[in-house]
Amino acid sequence: ERLTGLGLNMHYTSEKASNRLTGLTLVVTGTLETLSRDEANALIVNNGGKAANSVSKKTSYVVAGENAGSKLTKAQQLGVPVLSEAQFLEMLREKAKF
Repeated sequence: ERLTGLGLNMHYTSEKASNRLTGLTLVVTGTLETLSRDEANALIVNNGGKAANSVSKKTSYVVAGENAGSKLTKAQQLGVPVLSEAQFLEMLREKAKF
């Protein structure tokens, strides 16, 4: 009650920005130019997608930044499409087909 009195909202409500990524699983790897990994993962979830930590055959896309390592290599081996941060952000804006 003390925290509520200080203005803290004790009820979490999940609001999705859109359903543009519904049914898609994305993995973020490397250092992105404008987003932190947490911010990118939040964008994925808030747009209806699933943010995963590892690449598998079920991964829809890998968003790769600078110094992407083994996740990028695995995506290439499995034939998983790789997006740049710019392509990922464009996908969120327009649900572009990549």
